[in-house]
Amino acid sequence: MDEKVEINPAGTKGFAFLEFVTTQASQLRMLFVQLGFTHIANHKEKEIELWQQNNISFLLNLETEGYARDFRDLHGGGALGMGFAVKDLAHAYSHCITKEATPIKSTADDWHNANCKAIEGIADTRLYLTELDNIIESNLFELIPGRLEKLHSNAAELLYIDHLTHNVYRGNMDKWAKFYEDLFNFRQIRYFDIEGKLTGLISRAMTSPCLNIKIPINESVDDKSQIEEFLHEFNGEGIQHIALESANIYETVEKLKQMGISFMKTPDSYYQNIHKRLPYNEEPLERLHKNNILVDGAPTKDGGYLLQIFTETVIGPVFFEIIQRKGDDGFGEGNFQALFDSIEQDQIERGVL
Repeated sequence: MDEKVEINPAGTKGFAFLEFVTTQASQLRMLFVQLGFTHIANHKEKEIELWQQNNISFLLNLETEGYARDFRDLHGGGALGMGFAVKDLAHAYSHCITKEATPIKSTADDWHNANCKAIEGIADTRLYLTELDNIIESNLFELIPGRLEKLHSNAAELLYIDHLTHNVYRGNMDKWAKFYEDLFNFRQIRYFDIEGKLTGLISRAMTSPCLNIKIPINESVDDKSQIEEFLHEFNGEGIQHIALESANIYETVEKLKQMGISFMKTPDSYYQNIHKRLPYNEEPLERLHKNNILVDGAPTKDGGYLLQIFTETVIGPVFFEIIQRKGDDGFGEGNFQALFDSIEQDQIERGVL
């Protein structure tokens, strides 16, 4: 038996695209522009727009019938589909079906062709498989004249999708981890349990054999956490946030702020403790603080670290993360506890506690 097939049975290569729906199309288009994306093409038969930035492809599905309408009616807006690029589509699809994935039968409202196969993903989402590295190669979209030339000028130096975080109901974290394990041989690379004074969460961070697809799965441990709030507002499980890799997070964040993107605030006290927590990080503290960028990683010199920042919620309860990795393959789990601690310290300094 081919050992490579055993290790990467579906032949995954990375994220191919993300498909969105919304109840407020003009606002979502503006958000994409503010994030540095360019509307480069339209589907030849469906009301679907293709937005791109470097190796990131977003589809905006504006169809008023079928699965897009159903998802929009139930969840409002968000990511209803994600594409995995695979080496051999026929093999990958056959493998997933053999592993008891549920196929999505072709219907009149499908936008894709033989270049894509769809199976049921988490909750109401679709998981597409495709051999195409760029969906524009499908010949399903008609390029808008002059738009390709604008790609570079509009870009905010976002390179590709780093990870997609799932929020699930209590008791379902292991179920969805097993889904990715069985179909794609994902493995757990992180497990963390974050406890605040009033709320908490647990998470299993999964990654594909190709290392280019990362899925953290979050589950609440109480009735009041941010996970439960998402599930209530989104009306079910789904993709909570979309992490995009930056080539230079400082320049990216500064440009996005100029374009009107609002980020979550970080207490000043957080930055007082960075060098205690990560003594070997070499980031300029003043620029980190100015841009509210978080840093996380190993406390050792050779362990690496990462930089990250989160937008405010921008599509219902869904938000984006901007991340730059400098030798660390985690998800900033240290920042959760650091933020809890720094918020409490800030409260003490203000006399609240």
